[in-house]
Amino acid sequence: MPAPQDPAKMPSSFEDNQEFYETSRLTKLFRRITSEPLIPLGMALTVWALVRASRSIRAGNDRAYTNRMFRRRIYAQAFTVAAMVGGSYYYADEHRARKNREVKAAEAVAREKNRAWIKELEAREEERLEMERERERQRK
Repeated sequence: MPAPQDPAKMPSSFEDNQEFYETSRLTKLFRRITSEPLIPLGMALTVWALVRASRSIRAGNDRAYTNRMFRRRIYAQAFTVAAMVGGSYYYADEHRARKNREVKAAEAVAREKNRAWIKELEAREEERLEMERERERQRK
């Protein structure tokens, strides 16, 4: 007779998904930075120009330098937007292919989980029937 299973411990859809538990925000950030490195570069240039302009404003002595930094900030922002648009065109096929692979892998995992879930339900039903048969034998 199979051992009774704990009814409180039902299979979870995230039980075997290691990526769900292991992927942190930092991991995702590094993956995005390495996949499209020009965007963080443009953001860093924008922040650099803005910080330099704000320091120049606080110092209050060189308006030409302040204006130059604000222009550089605008150029850096334009570079960032261009990198975003260009990267989306450049990496579109790669992203689409990766998404298709991920969808197919997720479907395979879902099918396997469905099979495991059905197997679990069948085992529980068999256990229930066995218990009923045992009770019936004890009654007789």
